[in-house]
Amino acid sequence: MRLSRYFLPTLREDPAEAEVVSHKLMLRAGMIRKLASGIYSYLPLGLRALRKVENIVREEMNRAGAQEVLLPLVQPAELWQETGRWKDYGKELLRFRDRKKHDFCLGPTHEEVITDLVRREVRSYRDLPLILYQIAPKFRDEIRPRFGIMRAREFIMKDAYSFDADEEGLDRSYARMYEAYERIFTRCGLRFRAVLADTGAIGGSESHEFMVLAETGEDRLAICEACGYAANVELAEGRSRFTYPDEEERPLEKVSTPGVKSVEEVAAFLGVPPSRLVKTLLFKAEGQVVAVLIRGDLELNEVKLRNLLGVAEVEMADPETVERLTGAPVGFAGPVGLSGVRILADLSVKGLRNFVTGANEADAHYVNVNYGRDFPEPEFHDLRVVTEGDPCPRCGRPLSITRGIEVGHVFKLGTKYSSAMRATFLDREGRERPIIMGCYGIGIGRTVAAAIEQNHDEAGIIFPREIAPFEAVILTLGPESDLMEASERIYRELSGAGVEVLWDDRDERPGVKFKDADLIGIPYQIIVGRRFRETGEVELKERATGRRENLSPETLARKLAEGK
Repeated sequence: MRLSRYFLPTLREDPAEAEVVSHKLMLRAGMIRKLASGIYSYLPLGLRALRKVENIVREEMNRAGAQEVLLPLVQPAELWQETGRWKDYGKELLRFRDRKKHDFCLGPTHEEVITDLVRREVRSYRDLPLILYQIAPKFRDEIRPRFGIMRAREFIMKDAYSFDADEEGLDRSYARMYEAYERIFTRCGLRFRAVLADTGAIGGSESHEFMVLAETGEDRLAICEACGYAANVELAEGRSRFTYPDEEERPLEKVSTPGVKSVEEVAAFLGVPPSRLVKTLLFKAEGQVVAVLIRGDLELNEVKLRNLLGVAEVEMADPETVERLTGAPVGFAGPVGLSGVRILADLSVKGLRNFVTGANEADAHYVNVNYGRDFPEPEFHDLRVVTEGDPCPRCGRPLSITRGIEVGHVFKLGTKYSSAMRATFLDREGRERPIIMGCYGIGIGRTVAAAIEQNHDEAGIIFPREIAPFEAVILTLGPESDLMEASERIYRELSGAGVEVLWDDRDERPGVKFKDADLIGIPYQIIVGRRFRETGEVELKERATGRRENLSPETLARKLAEGK
């Protein structure tokens, strides 16, 4: 492709709207343009990178025995009502009515649609196992789209679904998809890690997220380098590492703390460390209110709380509810005298004595609080977010916390959808049984963005070769006929040899061409300039390393082939 004819509107400055590196660089490199909040157009360069990822995904899914289908984006409400998700999914589900007043939604995921398809066609155990996948648009009406295509409302996703006769079959399908994902992200040239994860709104019994390791990642990961344990902090187990002295219980005392609410303010006011404070957090869960106690220097893990309670969502109690239950405004809740509310506590509170809590009274706190004496002993559970240095739940060695970007997620769904939608088959004995399902997703655009987050420098993108829009770019440093003719010969020879090459044949200054080449991140730059005039050689520059090599034009194709 000649750059003079290529639609590549690059930008010199970072767009004000962009927050993260990939968003900035994809806009500057002319890969995407915003149409509306969380909705983007892919320009030719961006689409080429997207298609590279799609092709790798398609090849590996086919290799794993999955079969490609294409499912509708518009989905009838009746299917979602069968599973109960029409009500439960929330406002991310964009709902509308057609001219006949029938309810529909734009699909954020396709569990209902694929289950409906399979229940109509699969009758016998002989039809199983089966794995179907698609690469198609999805739409989730995110409350706050951000980070460009990393958290967009409309996005391209590969979703696959496995259907098996029993749990052993599901285990095999899950392992097959897990291995396929490892091959996919390895081929994409990414540094990644598979971590244990929460199943969330999709449901199921087990899941793993595939995380591209990047400092800019939204997710925090707990990793043990000693034994290989890895989990999203949402799910990472917090083995207790807190030991407390066996001190005598001191008399309960109420102290005045005017205008002091936060942990830091209370600790400073009373002259104690935040670890001596116990926060009392009130949550609503399906109409019920629960109180959760956790040490002041630790963070509550709402996913663990949600899973413990067995509910789809939990939310902080509103100020009116807090005042009704405690008699005090937000910031002064405590367990002493709190009645009619289930009290849970993180394991960090177990064994702690003479701690500080709110007094359920404005501008007041209790000191020397002790459970079992001042309020009933609570239910103790692992409810906190793990932190750097916590013991690994498997081997006890220290955990490290790093950041990652989720690019893939695999779930064991079991019979969550097949039971609700009566997707059954007849087993060998002629008995009707629900199909056992698995679900496997990859964000295609997100994978491109994650690759950029992981591979860039101050000059621009550094694409891994496997997903780069082009493998090489020819930079002709001058309009003279001999340089143009040599560049065209190289362009034709490389194209004929199967090398995907972009030729910058524009009438632009060399500095502009170098800046654009670095910005768009093509792995190899072929420089045709003064050296060619003097020696007949061109310069080959590797974008990732900056390494340069002088070569005759005739050896370029072989040299580039060696790098594959």
